[in-house]
Amino acid sequence: LINEWLLCTLELFSRNSFIASKPDPSKPNMLRVGLAFGSTAVLWALLFKQHRTDVHEYKTRNGLE
Repeated sequence: LINEWLLCTLELFSRNSFIASKPDPSKPNMLRVGLAFGSTAVLWALLFKQHRTDVHEYKTRNGLE
C-alpha cells in the first residue's frame, strides 16, 4: 500500500520530457514569487521577534533592565 502511494506520488510530481515545457523567464509565476518573498518575510519577522525576546531575557537575567 505504501509502495503504491509512493509510486503514484512520484508519477504525479515527475516531469515527462516530451510534454513538459521549460519555464518562460519573461512570464514569472507570480504565485510562486509571492510565496517565496512572503515566506522569506515571515522567517525574517520570526528571527527579529526571537532576537528581541533573547535580548530581553539576557538583560533580565543580568540585571540590566
